[in-house]
Parts: sequence; structure tokens; C-alpha cells
Amino acid sequence: MPTYTVKYSNFNLSRKQKNLLANDISNTHSKFTGANTFFAQVIFQKNEKNSHFMGGKLVKTKEIFLNGQIRAGRTLTVKKKLILGLRKILIKNTNLKKDFVWVYLEDLSPDQMIEYGEVLPKSGQEKKWFDSLTPSLRKRLRKMEKNK
Repeated sequence: MPTYTVKYSNFNLSRKQKNLLANDISNTHSKFTGANTFFAQVIFQKNEKNSHFMGGKLVKTKEIFLNGQIRAGRTLTVKKKLILGLRKILIKNTNLKKDFVWVYLEDLSPDQMIEYGEVLPKSGQEKKWFDSLTPSLRKRLRKMEKNK
């Protein structure tokens, strides 16, 4: 249900780092929200050289930015734990200092989101939603959950 976009400038992420980040982001989202890991989508985008600016000035330092689009309806406490957990993951997997790490969470109304071809449920209604899916899709999602 969440889409996490990881944008980074002036350094490279290895395939191993991307795998670790994607796994850690998915597991952290699940840990703090209770949502299954198969809902977490993580997309990596390296910023082209000379295309990242702050305050009108070219950024020359190594920077990483995580934008998480998540379903609305979670408490401020849950979101605080989630955002701090995500920051910790980025620092651990990139060795960047925390002042080069950016994390934003955006709440989206579930009725304005479609995943796996279906409008998403409100937070806490995942089981009912999952049970309404076709048997083949439920099997596919269970397999993704097991292979994390």
C-alpha cells in the first residue's frame, strides 16, 4: 500500500544496498503499521549529475531522500516511529550522516488508491480486503510475503 521512492545524489547504491534497503523499508513499514510486506513498493532513482539543487545552489554532497506515500488513518505515534525507523535504515545502509538524510511521509486517502487492481481498504481492514481477492491473487501475494 505504500510506495517508497528513494532518490539519491552524488553517490551510487549497489544492488546489495538496494536489496537491503528495500527489505528493511518493507519490514519497517510492516512492523510499525501492521500491513503485510507485500504491499510495500520501493523504487530507486539516482539523480543525474548536476540536477539536484537546494536553495538555488547545486548540491555537491551525498544526499538521500525517501518519500513514502502511505494510507491515511494512522496515528501520529505510529507515523513518528515509522519515520524515525526509516531514517535509521537509510543511515545504516548508506553510512551517511543523518544531516544528509531526508524522509517525508505523505498520507493518501485509501479510496483514491488502487493496488493489484482493487481500491485499497481503510487502515485495519486489510484482512477483509485480502479475503475478497481472487484465489490466484491471494496465492501470489502469500508467496511474496514468504519470500521476503
